[in-house]
Amino acid sequence: MASAATLGLSLFRRKPVRSMAEHAAANAVHGTLHRSIGLFPLVMLGIGATVGSGIFVALTAAVPVSGPAVMLSFVIAGITAGLTALCYAELASTMPVSGSAYSYAYATLGEFCAFIVGSCLLLEYAVSASAIAVGWGQYLNELFGDVTGWKMPDAISQPPGEGGVVNLPAVALIAICAMLLIRGAKESTTVNAILVVVKLGVLALFGIIALTAFRSENLVPFMPLGWAGIGTGASMIFFSYIGLDTVSTAGDEAKDPARTLPLAIIISLLVVTAIYLFVAIAAVGAQPWTAFAGQNAGLATILRNVTGAAWPSMLFSIGAIVSIFSVTLAAMYGQTRILIAMSRDGLLPKVFGRLDPVTKSPRHNTYIVAVFIAILAGVVPLNVLVNLTSMGTLTAFAVVSLGVMILRRTRPDLERGFKVPLFPLVPVASVAFCLYLIIELPRLTHLLFLVWVIGALLLYFGYSYRNSALARLP
Repeated sequence: MASAATLGLSLFRRKPVRSMAEHAAANAVHGTLHRSIGLFPLVMLGIGATVGSGIFVALTAAVPVSGPAVMLSFVIAGITAGLTALCYAELASTMPVSGSAYSYAYATLGEFCAFIVGSCLLLEYAVSASAIAVGWGQYLNELFGDVTGWKMPDAISQPPGEGGVVNLPAVALIAICAMLLIRGAKESTTVNAILVVVKLGVLALFGIIALTAFRSENLVPFMPLGWAGIGTGASMIFFSYIGLDTVSTAGDEAKDPARTLPLAIIISLLVVTAIYLFVAIAAVGAQPWTAFAGQNAGLATILRNVTGAAWPSMLFSIGAIVSIFSVTLAAMYGQTRILIAMSRDGLLPKVFGRLDPVTKSPRHNTYIVAVFIAILAGVVPLNVLVNLTSMGTLTAFAVVSLGVMILRRTRPDLERGFKVPLFPLVPVASVAFCLYLIIELPRLTHLLFLVWVIGALLLYFGYSYRNSALARLP
C-alpha cells in the first residue's frame, strides 16, 4: 500500500512537454495516427463541430429563459470562448499533440487533474453528440411533415419524459457517423468540409428570409427575465463552442500542427461568432420571444410562419439535417481521440487506443463510443443533455486557461508558436467567465456532474492510478 506521501506525489506527476509527441508514438498499440489534415480541413472541423448545435438546437431552448436578450447571451458566450480560444492556441502551438485539454492538463497540473479533465471532455463530447442527434431527429420529423404530411409518432421520435419510448432517428444518426469515422480521419474531414459549406449556405438563407419579417416590437421587452436570464441562456448556448476543443484533438493528425492548430482555432471562433449573432438577431426579430417555448425544429418553423409556404421550411430542414450530421460527426471524432490519448497513457484500457492497421482509425473505440452515445440520445431529454455538455465544456476550458498561466511560470523556456496577448489578464478573465457560466447552470446539472466526477474518481483509483504509463517509468 502506497504511503500518503507517495500517493500525493503520484497524483501530481506530469508528462514532460518536450517528449509528449515521442511518448504518444511509443505508446501506440497498433500504429500511429497519420498527419493528413491541413489548415482548411481543420478550420472546417472547428466550424462543423460548432455551428449547428447552438443555432439549430439550443437557440429555441435559450430564448424562453433569456428573451430577446439572447443576443447578449451569445455575446457573453462568444467572449468566454474567445478568451479561451487564445489560451487554447498557445497550448496547441506549444504541445501539438492529440488529447486537447486533457494533454495540456497532464503537462501542467499533473495526472490526477488531467484524468478529471479527460473525464469532463468525455462527458462533453458524448452528451454533445447525443444532444445534437436529438435535434437532428426533430428536423427530420419536421421534413417528413412538410413532404408527406406524416410525422413519426412520439413513441419512436422522442425520449422518455417527453412523450416517447426511444428516439430512433437519433440512434440511426449515431450509427451512420460511426461507420464513416471507422473509414478514417481524412475521409471524415473531407465529408465534414462539404457539409459545412452546405450549412453556411442554409443559415444565410434563413437569415435573409427571416430579416424580411423583422419587427422591432418583437425585441420589447428586451430583458424580460433580467440579467439572470441572460446568464442562464449563455450557459445553455455555450455547449456549442465545443468545436474549439475538437480542433485541438486533431494534434496528432494535423500537418504542421504548431502553426495550423492556433490558426484554425482562432479562425473558427471568428466565423462561428459572426454566424451565431446574425442568425440570432434574425430569429428573435421575426417572432415574439414567447413563441419559442416548446418549438421543435424552431428555425424551420419560423421560415414557414414568415413565408406562409412549405418550401423554405423543407429546404431549411434538409440543410439542417445535413448540417447537424457534421456536428455529430465532429463531436464523435473528438471523443474517440481523447480516448486514444488516455489509453496511451495507461489511464484507460488498451482497447481504446488500438488502431485498425489499414484505416488507422480506432475501430473498437468508435464502436464503444457509438453505443454509449446512442443510449444517451435515445432515452435522455434534450435540455438535460445541453446543460451537461456546457458543464463539461466550461470545466475543460477553465483548466486550459489555468494551464497557460502555470506553463508560463514553470516552463518559460518552451518554444511557443503563439502567445496569449495581454497575459495574464486574458487567461484570468477566461477562468472568471467560465466560473460565472458554471454557476448559472441549473442545480440538477451540478448534481449530475458530481455523480459523473465520483464515477471518474472510482475508475482512477481502481484502475488508472496503477496502470499509468508514468508509473512504469524509472
